[in-house]
Amino acid sequence: MAGHSQFKNIMHKKGKQDAIRSKLFSKLAREITVAAKMGMPDPNMNPRLRLAVQAARAENMPKDNIERAIKKAAGGDSENYDEVRYEGYAPGGVAVIIEALTDNRNRTAGEVRSYFTKAGGALAETGAVSFMFDRVGEIEFETKVASEDAVMEAAIEAGADDAVTSEDGHLITTTMEAFAEVAKALESKFGEPRRSKLVWRPQNSIAVDDEAGEKILKLINALEDNDDVQNVFANFEVSDTLVAKMGG
Repeated sequence: MAGHSQFKNIMHKKGKQDAIRSKLFSKLAREITVAAKMGMPDPNMNPRLRLAVQAARAENMPKDNIERAIKKAAGGDSENYDEVRYEGYAPGGVAVIIEALTDNRNRTAGEVRSYFTKAGGALAETGAVSFMFDRVGEIEFETKVASEDAVMEAAIEAGADDAVTSEDGHLITTTMEAFAEVAKALESKFGEPRRSKLVWRPQNSIAVDDEAGEKILKLINALEDNDDVQNVFANFEVSDTLVAKMGG
């Protein structure tokens, strides 16, 4: 279990759906604005912006919201956000990586540190746990877009590292350096992917008991609920029973 998409289903069970959706849209808009500010405001000319827009569409973010976030960057009246990565240890020695976009580093660092402390973990220096993860690109397509063989062939031609097909869909993995080029090549062949982003993939996962697992899931929920946090990755596995309990 690792990354935003895996934890999202648990997070979405909490509180009111509209409040959660509003928070998600705000985070997606922040990424769009930052991406547009760093490069061209045209998604076709700016790979990071194109990925940000795709992520927003995948969550059914209204077109007006997407265009407004891009115009905000072009107008120069947007806040200045810093990209920050935090690393720490959760209960059970589980490694956690947090990616954030913040306009106040001190505030965000203090909040992230408090989450770890309350969970019985500890925030560490940058680089303390990232060596246990690989920085890779992941591109997902619905199963219906093509056969397993066709996707595998296209992925190899595009320069991807791997392609795996399951009942959930096609998952193509690339190096960080080849990610943008591979994503664009596959998009031209199969259409817009269901999901396309850079992730921290754990090299190994740690199995934890339900007591530690519950603390870790609560920590991740708290982190993902923070306005500045964009993504959370961790190298642990928990039982299906606990996932059902936390989701219920």
